[in-house]
Amino acid sequence: MDTVYDVLGIGNAMVDVLAKVGEGFLSERHLQKGGMTLLDAATAGKIYEDIDPEREVSGGSAANTVAGLASLGADCAFIGKVHDDSLGQNFRRDIGAAGIDFFTKPLLEGPSTGRSIVLVTPDAERSMFTYLGAAQCLSAEDIDEEIIKVSKYIFVEGYLWEHADSREAVLKACALAHKHHRKTAFTLSDYHLAQRFRSELTEFIKNEVDVLFANEREILSLFDTTDFMSALDSIKPMVEIAALTREAKGSVVVNGRVKIFVEAEKVENVTDSTGAGDLYAAGFLYGMTEERSLGTCAMIGSIAASEIISHYGARPEVSLRGFVRNRLLQYGKKA
Repeated sequence: MDTVYDVLGIGNAMVDVLAKVGEGFLSERHLQKGGMTLLDAATAGKIYEDIDPEREVSGGSAANTVAGLASLGADCAFIGKVHDDSLGQNFRRDIGAAGIDFFTKPLLEGPSTGRSIVLVTPDAERSMFTYLGAAQCLSAEDIDEEIIKVSKYIFVEGYLWEHADSREAVLKACALAHKHHRKTAFTLSDYHLAQRFRSELTEFIKNEVDVLFANEREILSLFDTTDFMSALDSIKPMVEIAALTREAKGSVVVNGRVKIFVEAEKVENVTDSTGAGDLYAAGFLYGMTEERSLGTCAMIGSIAASEIISHYGARPEVSLRGFVRNRLLQYGKKA
């Protein structure tokens, strides 16, 4: 069957609230730095009261990735749950404006649209405090087989593993992808999550995932090791391709017995690391849909990530298609 979409993203539909804070803001409130912490509505509301938001933009890990893909020129769709409230309507408008098809029915009652408060400290590290709200109501019923049938890749964010209903949605999506001979890509999303669900995720990745994305801290957590090279050897037999990011050290692509090491893009001023992994995945998957070499896929991922970390927010501020083309030409690569 002919494909309609290059990538279908499945994840938490969120609105990101971005704010700069000092180091003391986190320690004074006993908030954990780095990673993602789930909050209830009351706690999220209290943090929101104490900050001065710079931006409120539609977000969510997989949604950011498909937004990056769309900016690169890919045809994308997204599955995620919002409430039919003002934030949910804003999310729907934003994702539509990015050129992404979004057909998931909204909640008409129950939890409000989810939000993620992203606090950026002076070292550019982001700490995420997330109220999932409606996003956690994603269920297997929301997984549309017809969309999966016409998508080259299914990209799923690891945050969905947090709740039983969304976990069932992930398993259904992967089963349908394999039924229709589509590739599944999965991102670990958070090292705490990899630690909490180590055995279940290891089994899931081995059985269901074709392409795995993770950063160094996440892959080390998954295999309960401090040895990165050992983690590379552990993931090698489990997936067809693993694309692992290492911040300033670049990235490593594992494909069977082949390991490809790619340098990071140089960025003069790293402003905010929010969304770097999401956009690396976008660039890498775009390269794969264009049947580029794995090394070039990693280069495109690094270039896309470099645009994101140069400003606040996890959505590109320029056309990534032109941005990546110019960089590739500088490196003597086919654009």
